[in-house]
Amino acid sequence: MSQSTTSYLYADGNGATATRRNVAIVGAGPVGSLAALNFARMGHEVQLYEYREDIRKAQLVQGRSINLALSQRGRKALAAVGLEQQVLATAIPMRGRMLHSVKGRTSIVLYDPCNNQCLYSVGRKRLNELLLDACDAFPNIHCHFEHKLVKANIREGRLQFRQGKEKQKPRQKEQEQEQEPAQEQLICASADLIVGCDGAFSALRQQLVRQPGFNYSQEYIGTGYLELCIPAKDNEFQMPPNYLHIWPRDSFMMIALPNQDKSFTVTLSMPFEVFEQLKTQQQLLDFFRTHYVDALPLIGEQQLIKDFFKSRPQHLMSVKCKPYHYMDKALILGDAAHAMVPYYGQGLNAGMEDLTLLNSILNQQLTLDVALEKFTESRWRDAHAICDLAMYNYVEMRDLTKRWSFRCRKWLDTTLFRLFPNQWVPLYNSVSFTSMPYSQCIANRQWQDQLLRKVLNGTIVLSSLVAVGAIYVRRFR
Repeated sequence: MSQSTTSYLYADGNGATATRRNVAIVGAGPVGSLAALNFARMGHEVQLYEYREDIRKAQLVQGRSINLALSQRGRKALAAVGLEQQVLATAIPMRGRMLHSVKGRTSIVLYDPCNNQCLYSVGRKRLNELLLDACDAFPNIHCHFEHKLVKANIREGRLQFRQGKEKQKPRQKEQEQEQEPAQEQLICASADLIVGCDGAFSALRQQLVRQPGFNYSQEYIGTGYLELCIPAKDNEFQMPPNYLHIWPRDSFMMIALPNQDKSFTVTLSMPFEVFEQLKTQQQLLDFFRTHYVDALPLIGEQQLIKDFFKSRPQHLMSVKCKPYHYMDKALILGDAAHAMVPYYGQGLNAGMEDLTLLNSILNQQLTLDVALEKFTESRWRDAHAICDLAMYNYVEMRDLTKRWSFRCRKWLDTTLFRLFPNQWVPLYNSVSFTSMPYSQCIANRQWQDQLLRKVLNGTIVLSSLVAVGAIYVRRFR
């Protein structure tokens, strides 16, 4: 079975003639759906492929359910396709972090006391549904669900998909089935440009890895995560909803984001060796009574036991690679290009920002190979930077947030930001509430640290001189 494709010409808004391309996008998650909208709005013919069933019809949604902390970068990308206000209409604003101590006491650290900017808790399923509905409105977007990419020839623009739901093979027959020749009929397709938005384990990126000059690295961290839930009670939130709740515990932590159904999605992050110590129900309950005494009654003992033992902790990985394209034939975006640990809430925001940058470059009317090369050169440093920042923020959330030194720095950053809003932008604010390149966010933080260090050293020297002078005066007067 083959899907034929064609390329033809269209006139752009300036009257110039440009090639209308057939674009195949692999992965219909939020980044893939957003990419489809952007290419369709440019006039290209788009084939959108997804290995899962249509999320709008699925009874059980696979993948992570933790909400997206939507920030400025994601909002900007959604605004470009006219969906920002529709997404924010059902989103829950989070104005800061609510920290939970071991004894159950809470304290609040606002994200932006100066301008009252906030993050928005958005359900991933809801966001994906809105994007797919928007895709359906374009006659030049064609969605193909339950199409799993099994082979790609990026040089020739040819793709092969296996159609249908994925079936688990019985373990005892895996070896026998691997030796059997494949009899299934694959669906063949071709495209002028193949765009991989198929996540951290991208099948398209596997093809790029084989190309000379492609640099790739991945790192698994020693921390796993499990998703739990604080349900609604009497159809109301059990905790204040307008905060990202954090239980920092030095080497591990728990966070909770509010959902539209008045529940909280809870993510427990711990080293795998800590997970392995909790083998019985009693060990689990004792652990929560020791470390999460206020959260245990909110989750419920029986619900905690059920959710904790129904699945194994999931691994987290960070991916860096370069380039993000191959000639004018292939491109990877989002997690396929720069997967990161989720602790800065920037993974999906960064993926959507990829489209903002790509659009600005494509609108310059460059040839496609030059445009894609410019995208790689403009993006890779910032993508690597946010991967590093995400790792740093995990340490901050699980440990530093409860230290007095962190509170002092937060107060100082806020004070200087209020006095010099254009010169002193705190790191978190620059990452979450601006479109400043991620690498520039880090550079700003570095010069801020250097300046404060010089001021502190100068203060210490001045204080020492004053003290010596006072001693001298008392001794020889």
